[in-house]
Amino acid sequence: MGLPYRLFVRPGMKFIDSEKAHDLSVNVLAKFGQNRGSQKILSSIYRTPSIPINVFGKLFRHPLGLAAGFDKSATALSAWPALGFSWVEYGGITRYPQDGNPKPRMFRSDNDLALINRMGFNNPGALAVRDQCISRRVSGKWPQVPVAANIGRSKSVDNNRAPNDYAETFSLLYEHADLFVLNVSSPNTPGLRELQEDDHIRDVVSACIRVRESNSGVKPIVLKFSPDLDDDVLLSCAGAALSAGIDGFIATNTTISRPVPSNTRSRNIFAESGGLSGRPLHSQSIQKIGLLYDSVGDKVPIIGCGGIEDAESAWSAITNGASLLQLYSAMVFQGPSVVPRTIKGIKKKLNENGFKDLEEAVGFSR
Repeated sequence: MGLPYRLFVRPGMKFIDSEKAHDLSVNVLAKFGQNRGSQKILSSIYRTPSIPINVFGKLFRHPLGLAAGFDKSATALSAWPALGFSWVEYGGITRYPQDGNPKPRMFRSDNDLALINRMGFNNPGALAVRDQCISRRVSGKWPQVPVAANIGRSKSVDNNRAPNDYAETFSLLYEHADLFVLNVSSPNTPGLRELQEDDHIRDVVSACIRVRESNSGVKPIVLKFSPDLDDDVLLSCAGAALSAGIDGFIATNTTISRPVPSNTRSRNIFAESGGLSGRPLHSQSIQKIGLLYDSVGDKVPIIGCGGIEDAESAWSAITNGASLLQLYSAMVFQGPSVVPRTIKGIKKKLNENGFKDLEEAVGFSR
């Protein structure tokens, strides 16, 4: 299942610019994965077992979803469930269209199984994404799994106006996602991470809560944290978000820290600015998952993201407090086979440890 990707696709990707390779794969899925015949073919190849779990009042077939940043503009939504994902997050989306940062802005370190990106929320804007989602629904191509929308602050908006900016995007996309992620932690928009402060967090969350109260249905809102926050700052921000009505947290976004390079090529790539994801991020992410779980795990769910690449890394996130999981970099380095392989491994671990369901395993090692 993963052999063709490792033998043919991944070696070929080494000769293509990282962003071009990414765009190529999403465009192929956007074209090939949108009709039911193609989806059946993909589903038969990437057959994934069921490990049901209820989170945010929704039933997920298993915990593993696609993280934001892969399907930035929601162009291939129907393809991801066919590859085995139980849920998908599109974006980040900003209120206004953005070209993002100058290219090149995405880099791969194959030896370290790490990515660095400084994309800068390149996206067509909330209005265009909303219209595309409407068209998808009308044509019957909306996925039959929970869909999350990742919302970022527009680059042209300063932090004092951020609450209104987030709220406007949230309002425009409200009918086109089942849950929403407030991204205040990307390192690639100047000043964005400064929103990770109690008053700013409270204002941003409160503005979105007000929009939710004026709409039908209660769509969960979660906050995505940086792995680079000091522990006391993270817990303080989590408390502020809870006081404003947040429904959960994602730990974590990408990191500006760098591991020790394994060779000269790694050293050159790690010298690039931007957020690092992949295997080197995992230990930071696990630490933040556990910290949040110990503090607020009895109040709201936590989504684990950062270096999830196999059953071991996924199990570590779950037993440290993650109810749901997301991956991104592992799709680049392993291809879609990482999804069924990881879920089969989690199922095996549940059986080996005598857990009757996934909920029993969440936070077990804390």
